[in-house]
Amino acid sequence: MDWKFLQGLLSGVNKYSTAFGRIWLSVVFVFRVLVFVVAAERVWSDDQGHFDCNTRQPGCTNICYDYFFPISHIRLWALQLIFVTCPSFMVVLHVAYRDERERKYRVKHGEDTRLYDNTGQKHGGLWWTYLISLFIKTAFEVTFLYLLHYIYDSFKLPRKVQCDVSPCPNLVDCYISRPTEKTVFTYFMVGASVLCVVLNICEIFYLIAFRVVNLKHRGSAHASSRKMPPLHPDMDCDGCKPSHTS
Repeated sequence: MDWKFLQGLLSGVNKYSTAFGRIWLSVVFVFRVLVFVVAAERVWSDDQGHFDCNTRQPGCTNICYDYFFPISHIRLWALQLIFVTCPSFMVVLHVAYRDERERKYRVKHGEDTRLYDNTGQKHGGLWWTYLISLFIKTAFEVTFLYLLHYIYDSFKLPRKVQCDVSPCPNLVDCYISRPTEKTVFTYFMVGASVLCVVLNICEIFYLIAFRVVNLKHRGSAHASSRKMPPLHPDMDCDGCKPSHTS
């Protein structure tokens, strides 16, 4: 898979992200994509070829491998990385939509007019788009962590598994290649995924808190402007001295 293409697409997300979003993006590419491409793929490259069972019954080894590994860790992680990064494109598409509206508005009303102060500013609909993308990313992360634990019953790979699925003649022992190394990488990828979940949750609370503070500030400013007493006709512009007419 060409991960450089995905990196190029997500590079535009970085300038619209908060501090938590930039940290999340760094974790994804440094601790997940880079480790996935450089090391993890090589560790699982001989996964099926070195899965050995103590029987020569034709088809038994393949059936037992498919039984214990219905989907490879490496393919599940690849799907996870794709699913958790795609919601970020919602923000980029929304900003592109704003840019197009801004362009049409200037064509219609003149180059000196503006529809948005900043098309990438997170307010209004873009704020909701950004927040929804965070919820979707978090849901995908948690879902894939659950699937990984559900499919393999644990994040730790055993050294030996037993299989009695047909066409195996009886209960046979099968051995996984490099189980310790694969377990280390599994825990590392799980830990990076949990860290991303924590960053997403922190960013959600940050966005909500920032929005609440802004709304409270606007409400206070509006209330104070309404409470200002009207100027007396005999008062000058400062409202503190009577005016003198000549």
